[in-house]
Amino acid sequence: MEQIAILPNIIGEGGLFAFSGMDGETRTITGFVASWGAAPYSLLVHTKRRRVLSLGATREKTETMFVTGDACKLRSPGGGLELAYSDWHSLTGYSQIGTQPTLEWEDGAEAEPWSPEVWMTRDEAGGDYIALAVRGARFGVSYGKSAEEAADRATVAMTIDTASETERRLRLYRQVPAIPDTADARLLGKCISVMKVNTLSPEGVFKQMWSTPDRVPHKDMWLWDTVFHSIAMNELDAGVSWQCLKTMLDSARSDGMIVHQVSAAGKYSSITQPPILAWGVWANYSSEPDQDKLRFALPILERYLEWDLNNRDANGNDLLEWAIEGNVKCRSGESGMDNSSRFDEALKLDAVDFSTFAALDMEYTAKIAAELGMEENAERWRAKAKALSARILAELWDDEDGFFYDKRLDGRFTKVKAASGFLPLLLEDTPKSHVDRLVAMLRHPGHFGTVYPVPSIAVSEPAWGTDMWRGPTWINLNYLIVQGLRLHGRYDEAKALADRTIELVRRYYERYGVIFEYFDSKDERPPVECDRKGPGNGTYDIRVKTDSIRDYHWSAALTACLILDKYGVRKSERTVSDIPSA
Repeated sequence: MEQIAILPNIIGEGGLFAFSGMDGETRTITGFVASWGAAPYSLLVHTKRRRVLSLGATREKTETMFVTGDACKLRSPGGGLELAYSDWHSLTGYSQIGTQPTLEWEDGAEAEPWSPEVWMTRDEAGGDYIALAVRGARFGVSYGKSAEEAADRATVAMTIDTASETERRLRLYRQVPAIPDTADARLLGKCISVMKVNTLSPEGVFKQMWSTPDRVPHKDMWLWDTVFHSIAMNELDAGVSWQCLKTMLDSARSDGMIVHQVSAAGKYSSITQPPILAWGVWANYSSEPDQDKLRFALPILERYLEWDLNNRDANGNDLLEWAIEGNVKCRSGESGMDNSSRFDEALKLDAVDFSTFAALDMEYTAKIAAELGMEENAERWRAKAKALSARILAELWDDEDGFFYDKRLDGRFTKVKAASGFLPLLLEDTPKSHVDRLVAMLRHPGHFGTVYPVPSIAVSEPAWGTDMWRGPTWINLNYLIVQGLRLHGRYDEAKALADRTIELVRRYYERYGVIFEYFDSKDERPPVECDRKGPGNGTYDIRVKTDSIRDYHWSAALTACLILDKYGVRKSERTVSDIPSA
């Protein structure tokens, strides 16, 4: 097969393996999604009652030629093994390695014989069946709603040309720019693999393609995640990126609110998330101009910003406050920084990140309106953005510490040093004197200058640890801070942070074969030992979120953007004057 790109070649426990909506229909409701298991070359299938597919290979003398989210190829002295999805419900493969593939239940109970070539696992209570068909070196694995359907599909999958299906699954990688450094190129391939496997087809209430943070355990569509995913997807397929953004926009309620989580089955959460959708829409338009996108999005974006202004400003001072929850392990899921020590007092706060995101999205909403010739709307949002930016600079900057803090509604700073305090770098109005002091704080080894910056709270904070937003480094915040540094001409600092971020993701990908949700900023504990809203239970279980989630979409997507930027091969966002009118 023609070499398409430098493909990822490390199999790691928890790495996702499933059919992508970029290739055809997906059905999340079935749970027919696999992840690589703890046993060598085994796949754990996440149906209601889980199954294990063992490929029969051992680590000894077996080389992974490549593994993506939907295809893999192994090689040994005795022959090869190839496996690929041929449809959302079927895997096709051949093996000349080790023993014949086997299918069993997670507890070790074996599949029952169905015919001379087919073995069956029936979960009548769960309403699903998975069959394994084997004939010589060829095999197929299929899901069905009946034993007959599963057996028939597996028998067909067993006869499919696996090499041809593999070639189809790898077509996307032809679009990947050449990267001269092999390690970065392989990491980029892994990032694209994670992006692809977490992109799904229309289903249920979702009328277009959509994206999820991870097929297991999150499964659903999330607000700010969708935008981060779309920023990178613009580099591969701006049409897919737009579909995912439109699906999120479609979820807006009649009162203008856009909730943070929606399932394909139509379950909606009751809180929102950081308002960055206008940024996502503008970035997509810049990548693939079509004013119909803007015409569709603008009224939804305007209503959503109005909802935020009307419903998240309890004290009427024009600064926004996140909703606060009673759950001590998640005081503010709405902020996206669920368990940050920013929220330990369980008080509403004038939030530096919420206010900054809103000001920035007002500016992008103004750009969209101006591009449509709606100058009155554009001027209104420009004025609101400027006023909100001024309020942030006047009210949330602490000149004593040289940092942006949240404020209690009684006017006192919280003084919790969190990475959110760097986000006003995204505002053009932030003065150079503030930028200089923020950069000094970023470099300070006693605060944010850790082995792998930027910690979500400073190491000087008593609450610092390795539990989610209480100290670990997150790729999305690093990406935003890099953009802010570039905006203010701090290119050396931006490059240093971007390079360090790529190195962090690559280091643990090479060690574990997956891309993690977050990382210990001190680098004293690997991601698999980091806490997640409490300590782990010692045994990895992808369904129980006890450590940093694996093959996490925004970590992969934004790392891909940083790699493309590093080598100067990212598509440039064009200015308004460069975009032809419709």
